[in-house]
Amino acid sequence: MNNTWSHAAARTLVRPLVGTWVRPNHITSLRLATGVLACVLLARGGGTAELWSGVLWVISAFLDRADGELARIGKMQSRRGHLYDYYTDVALNSGFFLAAGINLRHGWLGHWAILAGVAACVSMIACCILAETYENSVGTGERVFEGGWGFQPDDALYLLPLFVWAHWLAPMLLAAAVVTTIIALIIWVRYLLEIRRPAVSRTQ
Repeated sequence: MNNTWSHAAARTLVRPLVGTWVRPNHITSLRLATGVLACVLLARGGGTAELWSGVLWVISAFLDRADGELARIGKMQSRRGHLYDYYTDVALNSGFFLAAGINLRHGWLGHWAILAGVAACVSMIACCILAETYENSVGTGERVFEGGWGFQPDDALYLLPLFVWAHWLAPMLLAAAVVTTIIALIIWVRYLLEIRRPAVSRTQ
């Protein structure tokens, strides 16, 4: 069970839904809808659009916690549900940076903004897929991104709207394009080292 502050809050809110007609996939679908709308509004740009983009993004990020918690405490976990949640996360978390690049195309970055958005988007997809592949290859429950003090690394997603509202979207996007690329390369190297290890040593 996840013991972060965000998961604990989501667990409390979804507990009354256990035993009702609401299923985790319903929440995932709502997470997908709010996340897509947030990205569309961010890509469009403008004060009002960016304000609501941030609000919807925070809601979507919280729903990402809620669907998993409902599945766990309601004993409704399934492989299909996990994949739906996983691919939704990958699409939205990477799509945010692509939307940011489109938003900034008329700013000082010009068309470089779209290239940075594509780079961050592709690197984020790579990070997610490589992390999942690495964790499955290890088979010990080890997580690539470990957290602490009640937080997980992906809790940083809650902070993304702050960069939008503070008009720091351009430096955030450039940093994301560089950092996510480096992280993807690190995970890839770890994965290559893992699969080259003898199978016996992996089970010890």
